[in-house]
Amino acid sequence: MTEVIAAAGVLLEGELVPGWVAVDAGLVVDAGTGPAPPGADDLGDALLAPGFVDIQVNGWGTVDFLRAEREDWSDAACGMARCGTTSYLPTLCSSPREHYPGALDRVATARDAAAGARIDGVHLEGPFLGAAPGAHPPALLGPADPGWLGDLLAARPGLIRLVTLAPEADPDGAATRALVAAGVRVALGHSGCSYEEARAAADAGATIVTHLGNGMRPLHQRDPGLVGAALTDPRLVPSLIADGVHLHDAFLQVVTRARPDAILISDAVATGIEYFGVEVTGRDGAAFLADGTLTGATVGLDACVRTAVRVGVPVAHALMMASAHPARAVGLTTWGAIGTGGRADLVALDPRTLHVRRTWIDGSAAATVVR
Repeated sequence: MTEVIAAAGVLLEGELVPGWVAVDAGLVVDAGTGPAPPGADDLGDALLAPGFVDIQVNGWGTVDFLRAEREDWSDAACGMARCGTTSYLPTLCSSPREHYPGALDRVATARDAAAGARIDGVHLEGPFLGAAPGAHPPALLGPADPGWLGDLLAARPGLIRLVTLAPEADPDGAATRALVAAGVRVALGHSGCSYEEARAAADAGATIVTHLGNGMRPLHQRDPGLVGAALTDPRLVPSLIADGVHLHDAFLQVVTRARPDAILISDAVATGIEYFGVEVTGRDGAAFLADGTLTGATVGLDACVRTAVRVGVPVAHALMMASAHPARAVGLTTWGAIGTGGRADLVALDPRTLHVRRTWIDGSAAATVVR
């Protein structure tokens, strides 16, 4: 049965206009501007957009996705849904290699059983990182191992969707090419690479830069490095942690103007836990190790959208950065990514505060937020 949802502002072709979407069997089957067909569910003054897609989220609340058990996943995913996130890539940070099979098996079980935001694959952030490890323990890092990665992929077909590695950890591009050939997206991050090395990684098939400005050396006018490549090479789409802590407002303004296709990520992590013996604590919307190292955020994508808007990004554009852009970057078939015929993952927001009012996953209401 077709359901029609109407709102004062619907994100259609990158613009917020009065309109409606028609949903049937979990897909958006039609959309239009102006008055909705009779019988529509009218959301009044709300803004209706594609649901948010978080391609980098390491944990939620006290739930660390590297160690999460069956009962933890629904709590985390329902919390994300209340923040407008309708699908996500649980991100596994650098760990001893023997930890990965069990962690991936737990994600696969949760993907089939957990309520709330949908798991659309796994993001491996490490262990093949370089000269800017950040909170990743250097002892766990090393050169890329295509054979080990191939074994992980073969044992769990279709589960790993994105891998972040450093170009200097894969200097001949062999791991990058193997991952791309297997249908996995490759992102560049935690790196001290040169501009030329970053472009060579793009030649090998890398398409994303992980949390631009964090986990990499700064832009230099004569040695632009990975930041310079992300700002100028259209093959490398930058992701941004717009939590108000990881990036200065001016940096966020520069990147969003230079790269209108940029992606918002939460980079949320669990707090009140230990990461290989070091306590992770949260304050001011971010998470820190005991020595003050910044290790992630403690907010959802809705807060990142609000930060982007606060620094001058138009609302419609900020919503695209949290929905259509990440979905396209990792090959999802959401309404935001492909339009009519895409999955009916939706979010309704207050037009003044941009706080979430309701989310839908596969056309079914997944969360209603009362404020």
